[in-house]
Amino acid sequence: MEFPFDINQLFSERVSILDHTLFGARKSTGRPDLQAPIATVIDELGRASAKAQCLTAPVTSAFKLQSQKHEIYLLRDSEKNRGHDVVVGFLKVGYKKLFLLDSRGVHIEAEPLCVLDFYIEETLQRHGYGLELFDFMLQHKNLDPVLMAYDRPSPKFLSFLSKHYSLTQSVPQVNNFVVFESFFRYRPAAQLRKVPLTKPDGAIKPYSLMEREAVHQEQRVLPWPFGSPHSPHLSSQFSHSLSVESSSRVPRPAAQASRYSCQDKLCPISLNR
Repeated sequence: MEFPFDINQLFSERVSILDHTLFGARKSTGRPDLQAPIATVIDELGRASAKAQCLTAPVTSAFKLQSQKHEIYLLRDSEKNRGHDVVVGFLKVGYKKLFLLDSRGVHIEAEPLCVLDFYIEETLQRHGYGLELFDFMLQHKNLDPVLMAYDRPSPKFLSFLSKHYSLTQSVPQVNNFVVFESFFRYRPAAQLRKVPLTKPDGAIKPYSLMEREAVHQEQRVLPWPFGSPHSPHLSSQFSHSLSVESSSRVPRPAAQASRYSCQDKLCPISLNR
């Protein structure tokens, strides 16, 4: 990919690492005038990657890079264009907190380094550039590719991982990320945390709201026959079920209850259970 400015002036290394400052390792040079052309390069690469993946919008842009803690590894070469530097492609990575399922279906919380975008210019593919760029990133991060997660990898990228890194057995996820079986086996336990299942709902309470209010009212009056026989609280005692246990019992009518004596102790009939 060619641009109407000197690529070597922007990226002096064969592989340049750019962060949110857009300068990466060269941010100490103090050249704000270089920021605009660097942003142009990143935006063009992002659009080309989105087009190659048939995406509706780029996932990589200078604006997104400035607002996120991600890194771009940008590869240039001067041998493919009569000695003039060209941008070959880029690789964007960043850490993300993910909720994953292991091979047993257990929910795991992890924050791995993720490949978020990967693009090599179409005419320069199958020349070893992708492998060179990916290996550079792995060495820079001192990381095994099986310990990474991959955001919406294309069939081409999955074939690349299978061919060069023997990554074939992926574990299905409910999000757009792909992780491989050994991700859970080799990642330190301290970096993985099991997510507890959602707390189940409590047991169904025996009272409805209306019945619970009736209980509160009944607790404020004396039981029959000490309370008024015409009290509205008393009548409510026969019309509401106070618990699962008592709901199946039919209360004794007042006419039958009056035959019992309450001379020595309280009546054996207590409706306020």
